[in-house]
Amino acid sequence: MEWLRDAYLDYMSGRKVDRMLFVELFGPLVGLDEEWRIQGASEDEIAMTAFGFDHVRRSGIQVASGYWPADEEVVLEDTDESLIVRDRMGRRVKLPKGRATIPLPLDFPVKSEADWARIKPRYSFDEARFTNGWAERAREARATDSLIVAHIVGGYDEIRELMGDEEACVSFYSQPDLVRDMLETFTELNRRVLSTVMAEVAVDQLSVHEDYAGKSGPLVGPNIIDEFIGPYYRAAWDEVERTAEIFQLDSDGNINPIVDSLLDAGINSVLPNEPAAGMDIVAMRKQYGDRLKLVGGIDKFAPRTSREAIDAELDYKTQPIMREGGVVFGLDHRIPNGTPIDLYRYYVAGAREKLGLEPDPQPDWARMAF
Repeated sequence: MEWLRDAYLDYMSGRKVDRMLFVELFGPLVGLDEEWRIQGASEDEIAMTAFGFDHVRRSGIQVASGYWPADEEVVLEDTDESLIVRDRMGRRVKLPKGRATIPLPLDFPVKSEADWARIKPRYSFDEARFTNGWAERAREARATDSLIVAHIVGGYDEIRELMGDEEACVSFYSQPDLVRDMLETFTELNRRVLSTVMAEVAVDQLSVHEDYAGKSGPLVGPNIIDEFIGPYYRAAWDEVERTAEIFQLDSDGNINPIVDSLLDAGINSVLPNEPAAGMDIVAMRKQYGDRLKLVGGIDKFAPRTSREAIDAELDYKTQPIMREGGVVFGLDHRIPNGTPIDLYRYYVAGAREKLGLEPDPQPDWARMAF
C-alpha cells in the first residue's frame, strides 16, 4: 500500500493512527534470490512485490550534497572474484563480486591538513550542484502529495569517507581544528543548499546517513556528538524546521549511548535499530515515548530461525505500546542469506495478522530506507 504524505506524517507524529505501517526496509542480501528460486519462490516474491509491503510516496531533492564534482570512475582491475575501481572521491575501492553491494575503500584522500585544503573546494556551494529542473519537479511532487526529503552528508560519515574510520575517530582528539573546519565547511554547504531548497518547496523530512556504531556501541561518544556532530546537525535542522517534521538518522549498530545527545541535536527518528547489536525498539519506546520515531527493529534473523522464533519476536515487537503511531514495523536490515522462503512467508503473514492488516494485499514494494 502506498502511503501519501499527509497520512504518513500523521501516523509518524501519532496525530492519526488508523492502520499500522509494515515495510521491508532494504530487501534481500546478494545471493538470496538464487536460494529462493531453488526453493520454489515466484519471481514476484524474489522482487518483493508479492508481499504487498507499505511504502511512502516520496521525492528527494535532486542535488549533489557532498563531494562535488565527482571524479570519473575508472576500472583498475576486474577479475572473477572482485572489481577494483578509482571511485568518485579518487579512492581505490574493492567490491567482492556476488557477495557485497558496497565497495571497501583501500585508501583515502585526506591524510593531512594539506590534503584537506586541496579537497575543501569540492564542498563549496554552486547552483550547478542542482539538477536542471529540480525545483519544478519538487513542486510537482508536492502537488501529488509526495513526502519531500532532503539529505545532508553525515557529520561522521563524510569524514570517515575522506579519512577512514580509524583516523576519523582519532582526529576528533588529535586534530580537532581540522575536524571543526571540515564540519564548518559541510555546515555552510548545507545552509546554502537547504535555504535554496526551502525558497522553492517545503521540506518534510531531513535525512542523514552515518553508520557510526557497531555491535559493541558507537564509534563516537556523547561528548563528540555534543561538541562536534550535534551542532552540525542542529544547524541543518534549523534551516528546515519550520516545515519539516522528521529528522531521520540511518546508522547500523548500537547507538543507545548517544540517543539523548542525538535528540538534543534535533534527530527524532532512527533506523534500522538492529536487535543483534542491542537495539530494542520496545525499550526505546518506553524510554523516549513519541519523542523518537522508530523504523525497523524486527530481528532479521528470526525468519531465518524457526516459526517459534518468529512468533516470539512478533509478539514482543507488536505489543500495544508500539501501536500508537511513530513506529514503522520492518526487519532491521537486509534479509539475510539462509532465510527459507517458507519461513519468510510465515513471518510476513504473521506480522500482517498481528498488526491487523489485510491478509491478501495488492502486490507492491518500494525500499523504505530513505
